[in-house]
Amino acid sequence: MTKAEIATEIANKTGVEKVAVQATIEALMSSIKSSLSKGENVYLRGFGSFTIKKRATKTGRNISKNTTIIIPAHNIPAFKPAKTFVNDVKKNVK
Repeated sequence: MTKAEIATEIANKTGVEKVAVQATIEALMSSIKSSLSKGENVYLRGFGSFTIKKRATKTGRNISKNTTIIIPAHNIPAFKPAKTFVNDVKKNVK
């Protein structure tokens, strides 16, 4: 499902114009991105948590040149679904 399909579905269910729904979705995503870039986690009760995970420094390989490279420590965004969300998916997806 794409962002446009989500906006269409929400617009049909709520009666709000699709353009307003798209603006709301964009604002939500922008807010989540800015919070994570500031180092703040985002918790959506019943849906899940957007958090920052720290990756340690590690050694990797460049296969084409057959050399080792050092991958520095860095932060990445992560999503952990809520237990109710996971249970709903387990019950309904076959």
